[in-house]
Amino acid sequence: MAKPKKAPRPKAQTPKGFRDYFGADVTERAEMLTAIAQVYHRYGFDAMESAAVETVEALGKFLPDIDRPNEGVFAWQEADDGDWLALRYDLTAPLARVYAQHRNDLPAPYRRYAMGPVWRNEKPGPGRYRQFYQCDADTVGTGSVAADAEICAMLADCLETVGIPRCDYVVRVNNRKVLNGVLEAMGLNDDAQRDAVLRTIDKFDKVGEAGVRELLGKGRLDSSGAYIDGVGLTTDQAEPVIAFLTSKGDSAAQTLGNLRTAVGDSAIGADGVAELEQISDLLASGGYGPDQIEIDPSVVRGLGYYTGPVFEAELTFDILDEKGRKRQFGSVAGGGRYDDLVKRFTGQSVPATGVSIGVDRLLAALREKGRIGRQSHGPVVVTVMDRDRMGDYLAMVAELRNAGIRAEVYLGNPKNFGNQLKYADKRHAPVAVIEGADEKANGVVQIKDLILGTKIAESASLEEWQDRPNQFEVPRSELVTKVRDILESYA
Repeated sequence: MAKPKKAPRPKAQTPKGFRDYFGADVTERAEMLTAIAQVYHRYGFDAMESAAVETVEALGKFLPDIDRPNEGVFAWQEADDGDWLALRYDLTAPLARVYAQHRNDLPAPYRRYAMGPVWRNEKPGPGRYRQFYQCDADTVGTGSVAADAEICAMLADCLETVGIPRCDYVVRVNNRKVLNGVLEAMGLNDDAQRDAVLRTIDKFDKVGEAGVRELLGKGRLDSSGAYIDGVGLTTDQAEPVIAFLTSKGDSAAQTLGNLRTAVGDSAIGADGVAELEQISDLLASGGYGPDQIEIDPSVVRGLGYYTGPVFEAELTFDILDEKGRKRQFGSVAGGGRYDDLVKRFTGQSVPATGVSIGVDRLLAALREKGRIGRQSHGPVVVTVMDRDRMGDYLAMVAELRNAGIRAEVYLGNPKNFGNQLKYADKRHAPVAVIEGADEKANGVVQIKDLILGTKIAESASLEEWQDRPNQFEVPRSELVTKVRDILESYA
C-alpha cells in the first residue's frame, strides 16, 4: 500500500501587495492617528467607526473615476442569499451609507472623523500596497463654503501637529465649478471631447503648459517615443484651458482675477470663483496665510466625483529618489466637496465636504525628514539569576511598571547569562537589572547601562568613556530611582 503523501507546508510569505508591520512602525502610526484625532476632536468632529465590509450595492461605483464594474475591490458572494459583499475601498463611501441610514438620529450638519485600513484590489507597485490606512474628516448636510474653509484650516493644523513645519507644506485649493465654467466657455458640446479635455488637464503637472497645448491639439510624442493622439481642438478653443491652468498669480486676488477672465461669461464658473474668494477671505480671517493655504488652479482631483471646492496638501521639501535625483515628496492628503454621494440612497441632494489624509505617506515623509524612525528604546530587562526566585524578579518589574517605566522579566532559559544580555540587546533595552544570590543577601542590585555599554563597544578609543561607569550597584530600595536617572539622561 502506497504511503500517503504529506500535505505540503504553506509558504510563510506575505500576500502580494500587502505587508507586515512591527514594533516602531505600529507605534508611530498609532501616535500619528492619536495626534490627528486630537485636532479633529478640537474642531468639534465626532469619532465614527463603520464596518470594514459593505454591500457592493452600497459601495456603488468603485474607486472614483474608474469605470470597472466589480473590479478594484475585494468582493465575494454570500452563499445563502447571493448578496455581494466587499471590503471598503475608502472611508467616504461607507459614510454616505451611514448618513443615509441614520440621518434622522444624527445632527445636521453631521461632523465625523474616521480612521482605519482600506483595501483596493489594484496592481501593487513600489510603495503602493493593497491595504493602507486613511484618516478622514467630513461635514455632511451643509453647502456653506465655511465648511470647506474649515477643512482646509484643520488640514494645515494636522500637518503642523504631526511635525511638518509651515515651510514644508502647502494646502492648495481649487473649485470644480471653475473648471466646468472653462469647459462652458470653450463651447464643447460633445461629451467624449469634454472628457478628453478633462483627462488632458489632469496631466498638466506632468507635461506642463507646452505638453497640454500639444495634447489639446494634434498630439505629442511622450518620453518613450510613442505618439499620443490629441483632442483635436483649435488654438482658440484650447486657450481657455491654458488660461485656467496658468492663472495662478502672485497673490490670491491676482489669481482670482485671472480665473474670472478664464471662465468668461459662464455663470457656474463665476460662482466657483466667488466660492474661492469666500474661502480665501475666511481663511485669512482665521489667521491662515498663503504660506499655509493658497488658491491654485492646477489642483484637479476626482473629475467625476467632486462638485465644488477641492483641496490637496502637498509637501514641498526635496527628497532623493532611488537614482539619487532630487524631487519633491508630493501629496499626502486631499479632498473636496461631493454633493451627490448621499443622493444615491436618499434621492435628494445632500451637500458634503471632507478630507482624507494618507497616513502611510505622511509617516514616510516624517521618516525622510528624520523626525521619526530613530532607534527607539525597548523595555528595561530584569535578568533571572535564580529561577526559584522568580517572585523577586516579578516584584522588581511591578515596581518599575508602577513608576511608569516599561519593563519585562527575561522568560527564556536563564541558564546562560550571556544569552540574557544578548536578548536585552536585541530588544534594544536601555538597562538590565541583575540580582544574584550575593546581591540579594546584601540588599543591593546591579544596574547595567546598556546604551553606554554599546557606545563603549563601538568606540575606537576607550578614552572618551573611561571615566564613565556603565554598571552601578545600588540599594534595592533605590532600583526605580537609579533606572529613571539613566533613562532621563538619554531622553
